[in-house]
Amino acid sequence: MKTRSLIRVTLLAVAVATASGCAALSDGLSDAPGGLALTGVPPTLELPGVPADSGSAVGSQSGPDSAPAPAADALDAPPPLVAAADAPAGSSTEKENQPSAKEAPPKDAPDEFHDPFADKDDVVAGEESDPWEGFNSAMFEFNRKLDKYLVKPVAQGYDVIVPNALQKGISNFLHNVRFGPRFINNILQLKFKGAGIELSRLLINSTLGIAGFFDPAKHWFDLITPDEDTGQTFGAYGLPPGPYLVLPFLPPLTVRDLFGTILDFGLDPVNYFVMPTFEVDDWPSAIAHKNRDTTTIAQFSTKVEDIVNYRSLNLETFEGVEEATVDLYSAVRNAYLQKRSKAIRE
Repeated sequence: MKTRSLIRVTLLAVAVATASGCAALSDGLSDAPGGLALTGVPPTLELPGVPADSGSAVGSQSGPDSAPAPAADALDAPPPLVAAADAPAGSSTEKENQPSAKEAPPKDAPDEFHDPFADKDDVVAGEESDPWEGFNSAMFEFNRKLDKYLVKPVAQGYDVIVPNALQKGISNFLHNVRFGPRFINNILQLKFKGAGIELSRLLINSTLGIAGFFDPAKHWFDLITPDEDTGQTFGAYGLPPGPYLVLPFLPPLTVRDLFGTILDFGLDPVNYFVMPTFEVDDWPSAIAHKNRDTTTIAQFSTKVEDIVNYRSLNLETFEGVEEATVDLYSAVRNAYLQKRSKAIRE
């Protein structure tokens, strides 16, 4: 019996991870917390030595074909397991202005040991640790095709059927019930103010916001705090990110964030008390522990709904980035690593 339960938990984890990964194929490179996808509108990156009002957007090209800016009423919260990125980099203008490569060292110079697990914060910008680039690039292309031929078409049909206001309500509800990992990681990082805000948001939105379908905590009380996860907690305690990693069906990651994502799943009370993936004797749950098939279907369906709903809300926002970016793989990688590094510093 224990062996059978272990097999089912493993299959569920794979199914949920597979569904989670589809979000990375569809999310845009937007300012919404946690939003990373393979298509999106590139905002402007602030670079050292370049004035903020210079009007130069890294990774984008101006002109009549440029993608529109994200709507002002963008999502309050994207899917919880989606990794975030601010903006792509790699436009043709940027590449023309890049300095020439460094001169090769003398032949008698000692070989320098390359540590793929070097701390990202200590690495010069633009020198990301990507020793598995060949594999990552192939997986990146696979995920792009999956978005193009599966996720996006499904989201387009969903958008025709489900009203926009209801889509936003569903997004708010799912973000509200998954507050557990965010709350716990605020405490682990000693961000007690953030933990208090997360708890206040849960109480307000679950009552005044009608089970979280609305967000009065944000719009009425201005209670906003960045989403925290276990990957950020690891980084806050000095654990280096390790190499960049792209896996099929999953969002871009680092080795550190991969382990963090797995632990976030274990920190979510929903997986104990609502849809019990993890069984603890005498703990009550909305779905009985013995109904393993029901739990698996409910978990997988919820994740798919989260992904499709988010993609549907952002169909227009994420159009055109592929035409505006020369090297999309590098753009997504650089933006993801910069975003994660910034989140940990803050």
